[in-house]
Amino acid sequence: MLYSKIVKMFKEIAELINNKQEFILTSHVNPDGDSIGSEIALHRFLSKRGKHSRIMNFSKTPENYTFLDTDGVIEHFDESKHVNAIENADVIFILDTNEFARLRTMAPAILKSNAKKVLIDHHLGFNKNGFDYYISDTESPSTGEILYKFLISNNESLIDKEIATALYTAIMTDTGSFRFDRTDSETHIITAKLLEYGIKPYHVYSEVYNQATPEKLRLLGRFLENIKLDIDDRAAYSVLYIKDFEETGTDEYATDGYTQYLLSLSSVLIGVLITQTKRGVKLSFRSKGSIPVSELAKEFSGGGHLNASGAFIEGGDADKIAKEIIEKSKKYILNN
Repeated sequence: MLYSKIVKMFKEIAELINNKQEFILTSHVNPDGDSIGSEIALHRFLSKRGKHSRIMNFSKTPENYTFLDTDGVIEHFDESKHVNAIENADVIFILDTNEFARLRTMAPAILKSNAKKVLIDHHLGFNKNGFDYYISDTESPSTGEILYKFLISNNESLIDKEIATALYTAIMTDTGSFRFDRTDSETHIITAKLLEYGIKPYHVYSEVYNQATPEKLRLLGRFLENIKLDIDDRAAYSVLYIKDFEETGTDEYATDGYTQYLLSLSSVLIGVLITQTKRGVKLSFRSKGSIPVSELAKEFSGGGHLNASGAFIEGGDADKIAKEIIEKSKKYILNN
């Protein structure tokens, strides 16, 4: 998205905020640090503007991000309780996803609502249909970074330590702790400015990544034990089954960060975590270099970034899907 167009959209969204009162914020299924951080930051910003803001998510907040929501403002979507609020909202912000389908059962009510729909996101594959305002910046490493730019352009004086912490968490997590390719000098300048609000980087990192339990470590052991290599050891995948979660007393949210272990293998170019759930099979794709796993994810009706993408298959067979992934991965690896 061209810089001039982003600036123009910033002004239009700022004017929308000025003229409206009832706001709802939401994000994708299985929210991560970027989505939760962006929601909390924007919610607090709107509240400080005297606006009535609510956060509603289809999925519960992962435990390692609850430190951002000390007031418990994030609501777990309940159709019987929340549909009326969605339909009567003035503005609905959809953060860190550009697909209504990733809002799951919230999508019908949001699409039906007369509220203005505002998208702020950085993923590939954006379709503007259904959105009244949108900022889709695929060059940005995180939605949190886009949101930071919007907030400082709107009213920088309202940014406080809590907003800064939420934005820092969003940026830190979606850049892989500042190690992914799209982490540039601008990202470091922004995080440096956020640190001026008194954020303690180790505290944020510890809250996000140092929250293991014996149960989570046992699940990690299963994941590592299940790793399989293929295509001359250049593809790696691991399948976690429902029984793995049941027997270790964990859930699918405990798998955050697992794909990094697949890519830590020196020969591996594509790594995939395949998670069996009661609803279907969740796929997390990762790659090195210029290999476009976003294209591989599309073959399973998913999408995302060049090197990090996902997909979900309703009612799929995890083992069968694993074989299909390896077969479809060959052309991306062998043509690299």
